[in-house]
Amino acid sequence: MIVGIGVDLVDIARFERTLERTPRLLERLFSPTERELKPRSLAARYAAKEALIKALGGSDGVHWTEIEITPEPSGRPWFTLSGSTADAVAGRGITTVHLSMSHDAGFATAYVVAEGPGEPT
Repeated sequence: MIVGIGVDLVDIARFERTLERTPRLLERLFSPTERELKPRSLAARYAAKEALIKALGGSDGVHWTEIEITPEPSGRPWFTLSGSTADAVAGRGITTVHLSMSHDAGFATAYVVAEGPGEPT
């Protein structure tokens, strides 16, 4: 059963300017592996993390660096959650989180569907 849906859209140029003005955001928002990526990929990952928070219904117990977007061997993006963020997701009864990301024409977008066995909380 779907227990949450989230979507986010990021202007890549604006996101890149923000990172240039505030370089510490890289450390606050992204894992060490993610920090090596190009701005358009970082923008898509930022959108994915925002979309996840929306699908969860809020950010309680969620920490940005505990959310990492990792590709499966097929290239499909997947959330790798750790620490209190993994606990917060499980605590909301979510067993599977689906993610789709894209970037084109200066924008990055992400869509998240959270599933669980029971009724939405």
